Amino acid sequence: MSDYHHYRFLRYAPRDGTTMQMQPDRWTRLHLDPWLLGLLFTAMVFGLVVLYSASGQDVSMVTRQAVSFGMAFVVMITLAQVPPKMYQAFSPWFYVFGLLLLVMVALFGQISLGARRWLSVGGLRFQPSEFLKLAMPMMMAWYLSARTLPPNWRVVLTAILLIAIPAGLIARQPDLGTALLVSASGLFVLFLAGLPWWMIGAFLASIAAILPIAWEFLLHDYQKQRVLTLIDPKADALGTGWNIIQSKTAIGSGGLMGKGYLQGSQSHLQFLPEGHTDFIIAAFSEEFGLLGVSLLILLYSAIVGRALFIAYETTSIYGRLLSGAIAMSFFVYVFVNVGMVSGILPVVGVPLPFISYGGTALITLMSGFGLLMAIRTHR
Repeated sequence: MSDYHHYRFLRYAPRDGTTMQMQPDRWTRLHLDPWLLGLLFTAMVFGLVVLYSASGQDVSMVTRQAVSFGMAFVVMITLAQVPPKMYQAFSPWFYVFGLLLLVMVALFGQISLGARRWLSVGGLRFQPSEFLKLAMPMMMAWYLSARTLPPNWRVVLTAILLIAIPAGLIARQPDLGTALLVSASGLFVLFLAGLPWWMIGAFLASIAAILPIAWEFLLHDYQKQRVLTLIDPKADALGTGWNIIQSKTAIGSGGLMGKGYLQGSQSHLQFLPEGHTDFIIAAFSEEFGLLGVSLLILLYSAIVGRALFIAYETTSIYGRLLSGAIAMSFFVYVFVNVGMVSGILPVVGVPLPFISYGGTALITLMSGFGLLMAIRTHR
């Protein structure tokens, strides 16, 4: 115990011989983690600076994004006030509610760009699959925390079924990228529960065995084309390969130090598609170079590291499984976006956290960090 905390412990020690208890500090009383809060705020400010350049200095877009950041912070702080036991108790109901929303999308959802992914209620248009990014790990943490760990094969099969149902409904929309992210959030909980290595090997072997079947019968033509474009983008350089070719050109032209803030040519001359959303890191790399990208990755690594530290310090099984899954899911969002922009993964439409323009994904991310803070501060 440090001298400071030892002083606080003695300062609040009762004089009547009863058990001494350390008083919570200001941040704990607010149910906020100062380290994580500071990292998130830094990422958001950084995102606004990058968006201003990537959007062609569109002040109105930056203002809307700042408003979304403010709303996301309010959501995070609100969720942090709720004790984790409440989330644990309602986890199965959140999951069932998410499934009902997905069924409603399949029956009554709005079609846009050939996909049925949205619901409109009272003029509010939203994507229910975003809700499952949190409901899925919460459900898995609730299910596994009530059972003996590591799980046996019956528990594992049930868990896989719980993951497969919403993932299948989302993939049917079609939205393969979100389906994979939702599946990953559930599988991370299963992995953290102490899944034996032989089960992990059997699972990977099963995936490898069904890949040919998935390619032939489950993937849509445009999804197959994305995989083929990954292998050889120059086969259709002016069509499906255009995005990735221009993205790699922007990344390479940045060099070590970049061209300078507001000096990117690929994004400002409209060569780079979706330069303010999915491909924003390419525009960022062009202006700030390898050094800037390295600093951004370092910031993301600090966020993931702090989240994993919270998971490590958590005493409840539910809290540890959930916080660990949230941390690893955040890592996947970053890895998938950077991977698809740099040409090592197919393009699946995953935004870069806190940097890409958009409010829905941001609310989901900050809701997850709100759960982390609740787990951290409610002891």
